[in-house]
Amino acid sequence: MAGIVTSGCFCLPNNPTRIHLNLQLQLQMQRINRSVGIIRCSKLLDNFNGAHKSNNNTPSPSNNNTPPPLLLNLAVSGLTELLRLFSFSISTKQTSFDESIDYVKGIDDVVSLLKSDYQNSYFVTGIFTPHLYTQDCLFEDPTIRFRGTELYSRNLKLLVPFFDQPSIQMETIDKGVNSETKFVQATWKLRTYLKLPWKPLISVDGRTVYELDDNFKIVRHAESWNVSPIEAIGQIFTPGLRKPGD
Repeated sequence: MAGIVTSGCFCLPNNPTRIHLNLQLQLQMQRINRSVGIIRCSKLLDNFNGAHKSNNNTPSPSNNNTPPPLLLNLAVSGLTELLRLFSFSISTKQTSFDESIDYVKGIDDVVSLLKSDYQNSYFVTGIFTPHLYTQDCLFEDPTIRFRGTELYSRNLKLLVPFFDQPSIQMETIDKGVNSETKFVQATWKLRTYLKLPWKPLISVDGRTVYELDDNFKIVRHAESWNVSPIEAIGQIFTPGLRKPGD
């Protein structure tokens, strides 16, 4: 989820030491807007071509498994890098990290600790169990991909102040094993407003797969969503509807 929210978190305080970074973030947002516009135009053209083909009784291929657009990935990655630079100017406590702590003896322990992290709403609070993960764990969602549990922790803590009335509800959590790896899979619903002038609502149903190594450490944290990357980013630019008094 960091990829979605990162794209919208450009309204930083106008502290003199951060004005230059704020301008850089706004330039990145302009690039994202252009990327979204290009991709939307491309989709309209695809729809037109698809309709033209259907009129000629020619079947059109499914695009459900189309990878995220390169322009969007580049824009989100650029914004994330700027926010990471910004994070170094904020005094935050480093996450205590010691892989020698060994209180996870099996996959059931992993499930129990992940349930606890969801109870803490770790996506929107930054409160999670870092010792469950290897230091070079791979984190990915449909818009961004990077390695490092410490970096993931910093990103979460950086984004927390931008959430307004956040909630994340775990729906299911299951353990599994296939021919290649052991894993835990959780499904969830995320709802949060962002602290931007137009109060956009981020609403995503998702699934996270936690792949484990032989020591039951998480080596891959991979999200998938019920909306496309473009639709997810588009939520940031859509004014939220809020009840009076909210």
